[in-house]
Amino acid sequence: MKDRFERHKQPWNSEEIQKLHAFAKKGMTLKAISKALTRSEESIRKRAKQDKLKIARKR
Repeated sequence: MKDRFERHKQPWNSEEIQKLHAFAKKGMTLKAISKALTRSEESIRKRAKQDKLKIARKR
């Protein structure tokens, strides 16, 4: 069963965006960032693309 995220389709706040940038810079995977921010992987992927961030792939 997939994880449920309470923040479905909620706007991003500046703190979350800063955390996303920091996690991406550290090389965290999509799944790890998703759990840390309690957002779906799709939401993380879309925001990262919008901000031109590269998310690490599984190693």
